[in-house]
Amino acid sequence: MKKLIMSGMIGTMLLTGCGQSQEPVKESFDYTVEQFADLQLLRYKVHGFEELPLEQKKLVYYLSEAALQGRDILFDQNGKYNLIIRKMLETVYTDYQGDRNDANFKAMETYLKRVWFSNGIHHHYAADKFVPGFTPEFFKQALESVDAAKLPLAEGETLEALCNEVFPVIFDAKVMAKRVNQADGEDLVLTSASNYYDNVNQAEAEAFYGKMKNPNDTMPVMFGMNSRLVKENGKVQEKVWKSGGLYGQAIDKIIYWLEKALTVAENDKQKAVIEKMIQFYKDGDLKTFDEYAILWVKDLDSRVDFVNGFTESYGDPLGMKASWESIVNFKDLVATKRTETISDNAQWFEDHSPVDKKFKKEEVKGVSAKVITGAIIAGDLYPATAIGINLPNSNWIRSVHGSKSVTIGNFTDAYNKAAHGNGFSDEFVYSEVEKGYLSNYGDLTGDLHTDLHECLGHGSGQLLPGVDPDALKAYGSTIEEARADLFGLYYLPDAKMRELGLTPHDDAYKAEYYSYMMNGLMTQLVRIELGNNVEEAHMRNRQLVAKWAFEKGAADKVTELVKKDGKTYVKVNDYEKLRELFGQLLNEIQRIKSEGDFEAARQMVETYAVKVDPELHKEVLARYEKLNLAPYKGFVNPVYTAETDAEGNITDVTISYEEGYAEQMLRYSKDYANLPYRN
Repeated sequence: MKKLIMSGMIGTMLLTGCGQSQEPVKESFDYTVEQFADLQLLRYKVHGFEELPLEQKKLVYYLSEAALQGRDILFDQNGKYNLIIRKMLETVYTDYQGDRNDANFKAMETYLKRVWFSNGIHHHYAADKFVPGFTPEFFKQALESVDAAKLPLAEGETLEALCNEVFPVIFDAKVMAKRVNQADGEDLVLTSASNYYDNVNQAEAEAFYGKMKNPNDTMPVMFGMNSRLVKENGKVQEKVWKSGGLYGQAIDKIIYWLEKALTVAENDKQKAVIEKMIQFYKDGDLKTFDEYAILWVKDLDSRVDFVNGFTESYGDPLGMKASWESIVNFKDLVATKRTETISDNAQWFEDHSPVDKKFKKEEVKGVSAKVITGAIIAGDLYPATAIGINLPNSNWIRSVHGSKSVTIGNFTDAYNKAAHGNGFSDEFVYSEVEKGYLSNYGDLTGDLHTDLHECLGHGSGQLLPGVDPDALKAYGSTIEEARADLFGLYYLPDAKMRELGLTPHDDAYKAEYYSYMMNGLMTQLVRIELGNNVEEAHMRNRQLVAKWAFEKGAADKVTELVKKDGKTYVKVNDYEKLRELFGQLLNEIQRIKSEGDFEAARQMVETYAVKVDPELHKEVLARYEKLNLAPYKGFVNPVYTAETDAEGNITDVTISYEEGYAEQMLRYSKDYANLPYRN
């Protein structure tokens, strides 16, 4: 469960890094790599890596290699043709001898860069298929001009046959149109291009997993998390992602580097975590995964930490199957003091939330929180990534054993440094009053909202006995993210925040309140094309919260959309009343979650989270376009190099930041191409 960098405000409102020492804006480190389409690529600085002891440097290095080995898994999960298409594009990109300044070639280059960024042919956020700016004729001719041995041809397959199969996927807008379809009333499995199901419809998938679930099981596994569901010879069955199974070639490489990491584990707890993860990759048993998750939650002493595996289910239209991802990190010892203050008071926040008592946890267990420095990202966390993560996702493990919550400080720091002075606030913020809130407190309250969202929001509340964790189906992710956001929003103004020394002024919360309402009602619309509805779960969450509060407070003019100089702005008139509304919505959202009320979830999401005002959307897009900003941002990873002596022993691990975007992507495709083109 993560809070992604999805706000149109992030990277524009000058949020500072989570607890990082404040470097001057004019520093020698170049955070910006390049910009194209709707994307901007940045670098992040791994503060403090050079000061780590050698054994921890080696651990980061081994875990980073394990992370990179899984790259192709996500490409294939996102669409069955993604690896084939990527190879075709890359071969033309590197070997084409024609005019590389031709409009078709330049358009293909941009298309390839977008495919790299999204780990496939669908937008990483909106999930719509990219529209190629180059012609089929050009691409066919370019493919004919390169060495056929470098193309992803099956044995005996002709280029003509390959093009006939693949070109409709690239060029026909109706073929595999959406990676994840969330449209109400449609078969979400059959209309989604993600590669989690094969020859199976939604009813068959729901029936298959419905039979597995026991409502009396107090420790249920997350059924379907690590498999593709297929129907072969009329029988529905799972193909498990494990060593010797589906994706086994890549998983074996991950295991190799995890075994290397075992040799430099910081302590016995961390060693047990790595051993159990290896076991899970070998046996694919979901009980083993739960055992791993419990061990991971309880390892609070290790400085270096990691996630590696099938984690988040946003890519599955049914919200069950998990995409592969990895992050390697180490604790920011100074900044963690802030999150520890929040987690140490988790019980107080739970007890005083505006939620019905029967939906609250009587005892909050094991909420640990820290600020981390990201060292490498991979899979579903690369290039676009999260600023906060709360895991594990298993409800019963969170209830019994707790969870780990992290805020990724150096990523936020990089966004802020790269965004300095970009003109966004001048264009969209209503007046100097709001600009003052944002300038004085926007960095702090943005960080605090992330902390509250991850540390407490996801870990708050409980399901009633017998409620299926998947009861909300396709609406589950949106409801869960709204719940966590609302928990943070409700508490930001609370006197407890001042008492704990987390906020410096009674008005500080107004910065986050204003930016949240502006984003949810207006500015996040820059992320979707004109005429489209909101599809992505985090965007739906923010529009749901903002629009519900806007409509419920309309009679009292709590929040308004006002015109000034012919432009629309968000204006908050009553911040205290807005907090009351957030509390009311939190109570209802928690009820929906706790009771597994699917129909109420459907009504809530479809009423407030999906539809877009086309005139406002058109205006926002036009104003944003003039700023020449990219609404989506992601990162190029640093490069780690192991220095060795004559006997091959690692004597140091160095880090460099010079690698470019295309350079890194082509290297990854060469060095970490671990899967067949068809899986």
